[in-house]
Amino acid sequence: MAYNKFNVFHWHIVDDPSFPYQSRTFPSLSSKGAFHPMTHIYTQSDVRRVISYARLRGIRVLPEFDSPGHTDSWGKGQSDLLTPCFRRGTPSGSFGPVNPALPSTYQFMARLFKEVSSVFPDSYIHLGGDEVDFSCWKSNPYVRTFMHKMGFGVDFKKLQAFYMENIMNITSALNKTSIVWQDVFDYHERITPMVEVWRQGCYLCEVRKVAKAGIRVILASPWYLDQPGPTRNWAHYYTVWPLAFKGTEEQKKLVIGGEVCMWGEYVDATNLTPRLWPRASAAAERLWSDEKQTSSLDKAFPRLQDFRCKLVRRGIQAEPLYIGHCKHEYQDV
Repeated sequence: MAYNKFNVFHWHIVDDPSFPYQSRTFPSLSSKGAFHPMTHIYTQSDVRRVISYARLRGIRVLPEFDSPGHTDSWGKGQSDLLTPCFRRGTPSGSFGPVNPALPSTYQFMARLFKEVSSVFPDSYIHLGGDEVDFSCWKSNPYVRTFMHKMGFGVDFKKLQAFYMENIMNITSALNKTSIVWQDVFDYHERITPMVEVWRQGCYLCEVRKVAKAGIRVILASPWYLDQPGPTRNWAHYYTVWPLAFKGTEEQKKLVIGGEVCMWGEYVDATNLTPRLWPRASAAAERLWSDEKQTSSLDKAFPRLQDFRCKLVRRGIQAEPLYIGHCKHEYQDV
């Protein structure tokens, strides 16, 4: 990351399959929710080492604790946190997103984020808020009763907005600035501090919409590097320009940067490095450079090819941009 001038490590540290962050306040979250309670966890000492390692390279560590969706693993170690799903009026035995109708939910979150804010010193925290499946909330009579009491009717987007506002209030009280995925902005009537755009389609339409609302925005949609394929080569990522939308100069100043994402469905330690580099390098050059100076693929190719060879020489197994070789490979032959 430092070689490529990436300066923020967005650590999506927990998700549906596993809760590897070892909380001292709620140790059952990792002991019951991680892939393995001893070998596949991040202790607070591990986290401090990552933060220190990153700091010495000019990189901030930004944690994400995504909710109310993507929380299957949370429920294994924290009873009554997730929403019981119903089928034909009776509990089905399965669970959905975090239960937004219980006061205990927010008491738990307040204690968890108090700990998290002390472990991760950065002033920003990512709260997620994406891909919430409303079907379980819809099936639960107690959630529906709560919604009626709150005046939400049957609008489950309002319920999610209520939940996220409570979580943002918790982290704000801890002097943390919240970042959320675009879903929250789309559902939320209140101004959110910062929005990350991730959905495909007309992502620049969403960037424009967020900026027009006067909110800072990060663009991630076009840089999902975990997705393989011959069309998703370095050129595909290089040709993105985050400011290519109709807007004022003040609105474009609200686009504070971009992010390349590497999700774990089909990526682990065996293929992480070559899938990440040098395609991420292409995005880095584009993000750090003036548009007019980085509009030519023909001029960019030899630069990135040379840079890829430098990475390989440094022991980083960056994949090739195309057929060719690195000069240093034959120096000692």
